[in-house]
Amino acid sequence: FGVTRELLAQDAVTADPRSFRIVLDNERVRVLEYKSGPGFSVCGQGTHYHPERVTVALTDAKVRLTNAEGKTVVREIPAGHVFFAPAETHSTENVGGSGTRVYIIELKGKDWRPSTG
Repeated sequence: FGVTRELLAQDAVTADPRSFRIVLDNERVRVLEYKSGPGFSVCGQGTHYHPERVTVALTDAKVRLTNAEGKTVVREIPAGHVFFAPAETHSTENVGGSGTRVYIIELKGKDWRPSTG
């Protein structure tokens, strides 16, 4: 992906405060709200990292997801869809025609580090 370690080290809320908002933060979880428009990401800009998490889609979304190995898939995610994902680095793009909004619930295990922007 050609992304520097420095960029991947930036906390998402610091890197992109217009898109990310902390909803809840305690010793067990951190809940982020993420909002974006068509053509932008759905959970962080460019290549970014997430710890283990549960994601709640608050709006419908059509997403192009590219994993760290470069494999790309397009998924349609309906509003209300909830899913778990392991820690990963990826990039996403909103390829639908409207804005998206999600809650990202980071699970704070012993190796937790925050999502990057």
